[in-house]
Amino acid sequence: MSREKGFSLIELLIVVAIMLIVAAIAIPSLVRSRMAANEASAAASLKQIGIANTAYLGFFGVGYAGDLAHLGPPNGGCVKISFECADLLDTVLSGITPSTPTPIKSGYQFTYYIPNDSPTPGDQNSTYSVVASPVLPGTSGQSTFCFDNSISVFKDTSGSITLGDPTGCPPVWPVGGTVNPI
Repeated sequence: MSREKGFSLIELLIVVAIMLIVAAIAIPSLVRSRMAANEASAAASLKQIGIANTAYLGFFGVGYAGDLAHLGPPNGGCVKISFECADLLDTVLSGITPSTPTPIKSGYQFTYYIPNDSPTPGDQNSTYSVVASPVLPGTSGQSTFCFDNSISVFKDTSGSITLGDPTGCPPVWPVGGTVNPI
């Protein structure tokens, strides 16, 4: 009797078991790497917002921007660069595409806090803060970040959503965790 060529069921099960073991080892590392990349992107995006807001402050004479869209490029609401659309941030981070006051980039949602959303030369914004919170804590990121006009990025490692304040990042965040400048 001739023997059929190919793999036996036992051999295939052993290969599948080995693949599952390798996947069980590799997938958590991949998720942690993605979370670390998202957190680095969030911190860099906050610094980008800070640089754009500082340029806005110096150029337009109305203090800091009234919202993130004011830092973005011209859109349907304004056709040229002005204090309403300064073209200092990209369309995603400024909340223009898609249109939202709290844009999402790299798994983080950015919320902008400002005393006056319509600044004028007579009523300027002298403070602000921006908070970057993970959209899915534990999946898209673990830490929450805050940036304000003191030009420091603060990191809350508790993984809870934290609120900002129009006067800047709170010295003690209400949800706890460690808050460190990075």
